[in-house]
Amino acid sequence: MSVPEPFFIRPISKKGATDCCILLDRPAYNRRSQHTLSNIRSLHRSPLAQLIDGKSIAQEIRNEIRAEVADWVHTGHRPPQLTVVLVGDDPASASYVRGKQRAAEEVGIESTTLTPDPSISEHELVDLVEKLNRDPDVDGILVQLPLPPHINPTRIIATIDPDKDVDGFHPENAGRLMTGQKGFIPATPFGIMELLRRSNVSIESKECVVVGRSNIVGKPTALLLGGPTGNGTVTLCHRKTVNLASHTRRADILVVAVGKVNLITADMVKEGATVIDVGINRVPDPTRKRGYRLVGDVDFKNVEPKVARITPVPGGVGPMTIAMLLRNTLTAATRHAFA
Repeated sequence: MSVPEPFFIRPISKKGATDCCILLDRPAYNRRSQHTLSNIRSLHRSPLAQLIDGKSIAQEIRNEIRAEVADWVHTGHRPPQLTVVLVGDDPASASYVRGKQRAAEEVGIESTTLTPDPSISEHELVDLVEKLNRDPDVDGILVQLPLPPHINPTRIIATIDPDKDVDGFHPENAGRLMTGQKGFIPATPFGIMELLRRSNVSIESKECVVVGRSNIVGKPTALLLGGPTGNGTVTLCHRKTVNLASHTRRADILVVAVGKVNLITADMVKEGATVIDVGINRVPDPTRKRGYRLVGDVDFKNVEPKVARITPVPGGVGPMTIAMLLRNTLTAATRHAFA
């Protein structure tokens, strides 16, 4: 072991063992105290966090699904089928849907994207979804959000057959999750739990804090962390929470899903915590070809040295969402075959 001057090591002999203590050379300390204190602090600085590589874990899951689909087809079943309904011309939605389609094809899942005219009425979209519900060759239905302003997304989601609702947004699937029954888990919370499991993060008896209470991420994540699969002790925070930092500092596992840049700073995080950053935000960056870069809700640069594990943005939770959507689609296909 080495220490910076003006400290020195004195051995201490004990029965059957040798220990040591660090002593201070007082005159040298008086001459260089400021420099020395800085060096001593550096001995105790926490190492950088382990990055939870969502991209790598998602690829691992895709490889598993590909093998399972191949076995499924080999036994005489048709490939699982996913139909995505994309209404409107939102660039982000279109890009996301293309990514889903590529991922599905990669693992052997058949994928179809329907693009009705943006002027389609709510009644007509309901009719389209009901037609897909009745189609025995469709295993999974996903209506890409957001929808045009004249269409009520709640009504459309409620129209999807719960057994084909691979996004896990239908009220019946939400109820199944709440009561511990078999159903479809929303892909992002499902992915968060899989990230934790495959990163060997123990949830049981841990303090878990979820920031954000959306129906898509926050609420179902809290249920999963605190339910029989997690057995954590969960606090759910939101925009009306008073003194947010007093809650986040207690968290052994902190999940943030709000959509606000640098919402969580280093002083709000417990030493050695695991941080899952679900946020995806665009910030201007003239050095990038596209003029912006993606960041999360967590001040990554300053939080990373303080915690044990953290997901990056991008490359953390995002890839897991599509991977778990594929997992839900394969599950739907097997359930339909044996219904």
